[in-house]
Amino acid sequence: MQIDHSAGRPRTQIVPASPDIAGLQPLKTIKSRWPAIIGAIVTLAMLAGLGHELLSSGLAGLSRATPRNPLFYAAFAALYFVPPLADYLIFRRLWRIPASGLVALIKKRIANDVVMGYSGEAYFYAWARARTQLVAAPFGAVKDVSILSAIAGNAVTLAMIAVALPVGRDLISPDMMRLVYGSLAVIFGTSLPFLIFSRKVFSLPRADLWMVFGMHCVRLILSTLLLAIAWALAMPSAAIGTWLFLSAGRLLFSRLPLLPNKDLLFANFAILMIGQDQALSELIAFTAAAVLLVHAVLILGFGVLHLARRTS
Repeated sequence: MQIDHSAGRPRTQIVPASPDIAGLQPLKTIKSRWPAIIGAIVTLAMLAGLGHELLSSGLAGLSRATPRNPLFYAAFAALYFVPPLADYLIFRRLWRIPASGLVALIKKRIANDVVMGYSGEAYFYAWARARTQLVAAPFGAVKDVSILSAIAGNAVTLAMIAVALPVGRDLISPDMMRLVYGSLAVIFGTSLPFLIFSRKVFSLPRADLWMVFGMHCVRLILSTLLLAIAWALAMPSAAIGTWLFLSAGRLLFSRLPLLPNKDLLFANFAILMIGQDQALSELIAFTAAAVLLVHAVLILGFGVLHLARRTS
């Protein structure tokens, strides 16, 4: 109640009641904690996906003949860490993220492998959103880096097809060749709109966009080279050039959208190139299973480290 003395006599004025601020607190709490909630959900999904992959086929692949050359495992370790290290260099340039950001980027890679496509980006966005001292609005950068990763993959795939198709065309049936040509059209068609409307799609400066694109191209080329070196160290009976061709072929088959049973198709293609079907099948299965095993070890290690920090 207020007293108004302007007219010479008191006047009563009703003041509206203040809103119940306490009732808004739970909503505010949920909003402030949503990055942690998303991170926990994706982490649980990673654990479930890793368990399913290892128990279904991963352990079978690990039980097969293991490479004896220790240099194979050095090349494999480099191959495993190239993608998160490339992402770290990108976001180090964009945001100056600390070394601890590499852990989040490794989890991003694991989520994309065992949960679903771009679930890793959702996890990393939640990680960055919870650290507003790094960047106030991380969505634009995460979006641009993801789009450019796909465009770089398509560009490298098209370049490799231009080199490999004249060599391996006789190894592919006419029906499969039509699927390859259709996949090429899809790859080119999905990249073209982003290039035409780049000013409306991308939010980063042009110099940063070229840096990100170049880093992704280097990542893909290094991964292809390291995989060929690892396979050559495990099976030195085939020339390194043959393994390079097969490693490039693996990238091609993984990115062609219209091909059915890509892993089986690549395995058959590799056997036609090298022979030694049993040894080659075991090597491919072991490589895939080893990636899953490293995923599982790192996720468990990160979990133990997080619990140790919270209890200390």
